[in-house]
Amino acid sequence: MDVTVHLAQDPEADALLGRSPLAALVGMLLDQQIPMEWAFKGPRTIADRLGADDLDAHEIAARDPESFAALLSDKPAVHRYPGSMAKRIQQLCQYLVDHYDGDAEGVWRGVDDGHELRRRLEELPGFGKQKAQIFLALLGKQLGVTPRGWREAAGSYGEPRSHRSVADITGPESLAKVRAFKQEMKAAAKTAKATKTAKATTATTAKTAKTAKTAKKP
Repeated sequence: MDVTVHLAQDPEADALLGRSPLAALVGMLLDQQIPMEWAFKGPRTIADRLGADDLDAHEIAARDPESFAALLSDKPAVHRYPGSMAKRIQQLCQYLVDHYDGDAEGVWRGVDDGHELRRRLEELPGFGKQKAQIFLALLGKQLGVTPRGWREAAGSYGEPRSHRSVADITGPESLAKVRAFKQEMKAAAKTAKATKTAKATTATTAKTAKTAKTAKKP
């Protein structure tokens, strides 16, 4: 894997993501509850603090959990929740060691069916359906991994010319569009939740009033 990406908006961090399958997986794992570019800069920061040019699944899995958590916690912290994310990264690396001999690219190498690849991604620690679909879209759109049916397996994230996720970030302009889309989705979810709560309150009030009216009857 040797491609040019602009996920971290940082040349050195992006260079690592473009050539290291494990770095790409770790960046995707970190991409929650923090800005996208912060998440994808994380693998480069971890590698630097390990004194290495790349991440190694065997080495990370074997490290003392407390010292690895401290490494991620050093300022600037790799994540808003460095302790829990350190644990997840080690779990991911241990899974790769156990199932792919530590070779992250083995998750998708030779897989010719998009749904099978999504299944493999969903099995990774810290990867649910949505994260697996987003990473599958990233593989197909930017990393040159395009098994049969990958767009369908990636769901809406696989749609061409969309700006739904990190898979669509190719520079500052597209980053802004993806961020705007995410904000729209959060606002819509907040509105839907408020509407649901209001309906539930109205129903409860109506039921209470009906009960009170029935109780007043002789």
